[in-house]
Amino acid sequence: MQLSLERVTKKVGAQTWLYEQSITPESGAVTVLLGATQAGKTSLMRLMAGLDTPTTGKVRVNGEDVTGVPVRERNVAMVYQQFINYPSLTVAENIASPLKLRGEARVNERVAELAEKLHIGMFLNRLPAELSGGQQQRVALARALAKNAPLMLLDEPLVNLDYKLREELREELSLLFASGDSTVIYATTEPGEALLLGGYTAVLDAGELLQYGPTAEVFHAPQSLRVARAFNDPPMNLLRGQASSAGVQLAGGLALPLDMPPGLLGEVTVGLRAGALKLGRADDSGVEVPSRVVLAEIAGSDTFVHLHSPAGELVAQLTGVHRFELGASVTLRFDTASAYVFDADGKLALAPRSRKG
Repeated sequence: MQLSLERVTKKVGAQTWLYEQSITPESGAVTVLLGATQAGKTSLMRLMAGLDTPTTGKVRVNGEDVTGVPVRERNVAMVYQQFINYPSLTVAENIASPLKLRGEARVNERVAELAEKLHIGMFLNRLPAELSGGQQQRVALARALAKNAPLMLLDEPLVNLDYKLREELREELSLLFASGDSTVIYATTEPGEALLLGGYTAVLDAGELLQYGPTAEVFHAPQSLRVARAFNDPPMNLLRGQASSAGVQLAGGLALPLDMPPGLLGEVTVGLRAGALKLGRADDSGVEVPSRVVLAEIAGSDTFVHLHSPAGELVAQLTGVHRFELGASVTLRFDTASAYVFDADGKLALAPRSRKG
């Protein structure tokens, strides 16, 4: 199916929940709605589903205006943060319910197939209350997949699960979505989830749609500071500077020789991803930053080092487990080719050279 939202807005009383925006998710692919809490993700999904009607604008499916058509008259599957299952039905009966409504044959085979994919085959005869939270969410996902709807909406379905379960289900869902024909809309606050799942990503903030496109393209070329802040975990390092034809001068006398766009002068913001910062001396194409360790956090196989430098506060993401004394002096380096530059209005003026073309 082809879903299209045309210049939709959503107001509730005097509050604007969604500012005017248009989006046409790619048919048969995964589109991730990425943004912080209250960015507008759920409000946008409710318009897509038919649970709400836009204040202005139109919702179309395959070119037909379905604005105001209620959800019960649309073929939509939905999964929410809080898993919703029929408590009096077994796991098998929960998964089978949409299949039976459609009068499908081979119900038991299809139930077994979905249960196997989501690793809940051993629980088919149990009631939902006898399962853990992660297992219950798998049941809700299996029932949504069984519906085989052309549009599947998932509103932060993994947010209430523990870290290990989230990691497992993310990988499983990416494989399940890739093998299906549904248009999938998946809302999340986590950039890593968008990178894992997304064929396409729409970045939202405070009710505005900031950027939409292929996930890798949005990640590598954020068109504004707002997108760069939303689509980075840990957050992108942002440093104030002054632009000239020779590059950017940062605080503390740190000079970045960059091939600047013509006419870009005055105040700018330089963006550096945490992974672009390394330990040690720089080569000819690099820049050195003398820094002092404020905090070091080990997370899995990475170490996140928070540092104070003359240019500003920095976070470096180092591969492996590293030990640092608090207050220790270290030298960071980065390649100037990894730097983003945003103009005084917060718009992308220069992207890393390795990403051009």
